[in-house]
Amino acid sequence: MGGFALGSAFDSKSGQIIMIALLLMIVSFYVGTLFGNNAPLYVSQQASRSSSSSSSSNASAGTSMFTNKVALAYRKIPLVIPETGVDVCPLMFNEYIPCHDISYVATLIPNLDISRKEELERHCPPLEKRLFCLVPPPKDYKIPIKWPLSRDYVWRSNVNHTHLAEVKGGQNWVHEKDQLWWFPGGGTHFKHGASEYIERLGNMITNGTGDLRSARVVQVLDVGCGVASFSAYLLPLDIRTMSFAPKDGHENQIQFALERGIGAMISALSTKQLPYPSGSFEMIHCSRCRVDFHENDGILLKELNRLLRYNGYFVYSAPPAYRKDKDFPVIWDKLMNFTTAMCWRLIARQVQTAIWIKENDPSCLLRNAEQKLINVCDAADDSKPSWNIPLKNCVVVRNANTDSDKLPQSQERLSVFSESLNKIGINQDEFASDTLFWQDQIQHYWRLMNVKETEVRNVMDMNAFCGGFAVALSKFPVWVMNVVPSSMKNTLSGIYDRGLIGTFHDWCEPFSSYPRTYDLLHANFLFSHYKIQGEGCLLEDIMLEMDRLIRPLGFIIIRDEEHILLRIQEAAPKFLWDLGSHMLENKEKKKETVLICRKKFWAIV
Repeated sequence: MGGFALGSAFDSKSGQIIMIALLLMIVSFYVGTLFGNNAPLYVSQQASRSSSSSSSSNASAGTSMFTNKVALAYRKIPLVIPETGVDVCPLMFNEYIPCHDISYVATLIPNLDISRKEELERHCPPLEKRLFCLVPPPKDYKIPIKWPLSRDYVWRSNVNHTHLAEVKGGQNWVHEKDQLWWFPGGGTHFKHGASEYIERLGNMITNGTGDLRSARVVQVLDVGCGVASFSAYLLPLDIRTMSFAPKDGHENQIQFALERGIGAMISALSTKQLPYPSGSFEMIHCSRCRVDFHENDGILLKELNRLLRYNGYFVYSAPPAYRKDKDFPVIWDKLMNFTTAMCWRLIARQVQTAIWIKENDPSCLLRNAEQKLINVCDAADDSKPSWNIPLKNCVVVRNANTDSDKLPQSQERLSVFSESLNKIGINQDEFASDTLFWQDQIQHYWRLMNVKETEVRNVMDMNAFCGGFAVALSKFPVWVMNVVPSSMKNTLSGIYDRGLIGTFHDWCEPFSSYPRTYDLLHANFLFSHYKIQGEGCLLEDIMLEMDRLIRPLGFIIIRDEEHILLRIQEAAPKFLWDLGSHMLENKEKKKETVLICRKKFWAIV
């Protein structure tokens, strides 16, 4: 999904590529072809100005006005939207992430386990401390550069932070180039380029006989992903990666990744399970990911064990794998003890990287449990989403014959009906019907949006069910974050078995992402699922979060019960959305209303 053919920034033609790309970008910016209109159309009034002076000055500048006011507004009970529209947050909140708000987390520090980095996890403020205003774009924000050029270049003004370039420039994470950030494709342990590093990993796993594809790697979890260059350079191999990193001292790394058009989210390995299903990845990757796997009885390694499929690989590129000074040998010995107890086998240790394989050997785990080397968990209930569940200091012993052993290679997985779906009451006919339905609907959506395929890159399906919507988009140059609400049954395991990526989430809370990170949000009967769940889950709460996530000029497609759609139609202008109402067939071949909303491109002046 979303592969492309740009050459590596480290190949022999890199100088020519850079010069041509820069020239193309400069010319296109001024003629408005490659990036569209980079001027905001709607401008908010500053609260400090009088209405009349603001109107006259902006009218003379030829800009359009709207009535929303700039004000620091908090969520109130009961919720009342001003007649002038939803308030606009002050400019300083242009990167507001409610559940990763440093100022709020600071008030919780006395009650958090700092030794386990609990402060990096999600901590959502209570409603009365949550902002209820539209998050503005930063000064000089531009419509993002289109994929695939965005892999290597993004507008500096869109992510105007220099810290990573200053501390990681020598490792080729990111460099400044005039109005742009340039991503050469490097990382802490692959400063000469991710392509070379990925090739080396394939050689290490296959003893020089193949690459990661021949090692049957289809889905990767990248822990502490940086700016996600590892993920970007796996795309030509048709390998999909769920990249995550905390919001920590590596300033805005996930924002850089998403601005580039690479799938990523904010998350942290700390005290809770990651929001992904068990047995979902053929590879878990840590390149200097700053996670203390050797601490706390190896509980974080046991979480990786939960997520890793049998015969999957843990790739560890970090000092304990190669350095003999300081405490690194002691750390390495601990890692070896923990991995051996989990019946992982070290298969390669070269240069700065060690690789283990999680072997499918239940008898080994039971034997180690008898010797008190490892604790065995009670039988796992995989029908329940992994959401807000404390980490478990144990491993699950599964049947030696697993479905993951039977999964085909990448593209063939898209049609796989997972046994996990059958276990929760979804039959193969329903699965097939859902797949065919979305293949038809995607064609209608693009016709109604009336944009080129390249206008959309980052997509979120907010109520993904079996992943049929993402499968229908698999031939488009997009990636899809499939979200399964945590209050629903776990269909996400079935989505991962189709070779796709996604996460669990509770839409009564804000998502773990930066503002302005998606081009298209799809909400299929999402609002009706939350209609009886009370404060924090109201229609307007979810619309506010949609507005925070969607980029200016991005699309929001909504299907739901008719009375809910009527309320959205009434509220949309107050959120500064344009809206069109259309009639399309549903799965029962009956006509139903579909709303296609588009966020206006506005700014504060």
